[in-house]
Amino acid sequence: MEVNRDVFKFKQFEVNQAGCAMKINTDGVLIAAMSNHEMPKKILDIGTGTGVVALMLAQRFPEADVHAVEIDYQAAEAADKNFRNSIFSNRLSVSHVAIEHYIGVEKFDLIVSNPPFFVNDLKNEEKRKGIARHADEDFFEMLINKSKSILSDHGKLWLILPLKQARQVEEIGLTIQLFAAEKIYIHSDESKPPFRMMICLSKEKMDLLERKFYIYQSLKVHTEEYKMLLKDFFLNF
Repeated sequence: MEVNRDVFKFKQFEVNQAGCAMKINTDGVLIAAMSNHEMPKKILDIGTGTGVVALMLAQRFPEADVHAVEIDYQAAEAADKNFRNSIFSNRLSVSHVAIEHYIGVEKFDLIVSNPPFFVNDLKNEEKRKGIARHADEDFFEMLINKSKSILSDHGKLWLILPLKQARQVEEIGLTIQLFAAEKIYIHSDESKPPFRMMICLSKEKMDLLERKFYIYQSLKVHTEEYKMLLKDFFLNF
């Protein structure tokens, strides 16, 4: 029997990522599983790609409607098909639009993004993958300002980024009264420095929570914390 390597099966849904410039990755599943809000009714996934983050959020928050935006047409089409084929289809929707051009009247309680982050880096030769992975200098300023404009009063914005860009995002947020509420430092294992930061920004100023998260306990062996985090999603946990 031939295995379709384009289809990634989760416990409650599956994701067909054929033709998508950016495939399912660790950053995406981590932010989908860890970003939090007390009781979101409206959720937005910025740059949904295959739709995996939106699908995981729909599973985690059964009372929420989840909307996604995606600049790449093929990825938006793929996400739409993945949404329609899922058991959460009545609560999922996608718009093929750049976030800066997104127009909507509703406010979101939870906004999540695994954004491009190679600012001023060498552009990938494959244009679509380049768009998915690279950001211009003013990209984060636009993203944070746009997010604030569509965030509810008690809403939270969650991003996963390399530490340099995460600190830049925190500084931008301060200039427009968005405050860091939580920082999660993502490490491969205890012997390595963090390679990503998950940062939560909020309109409400609150005590900052900071913690570390380790993916591996030894070579190719995941930590119990990682397995517990993803046990509701991954077939092998």
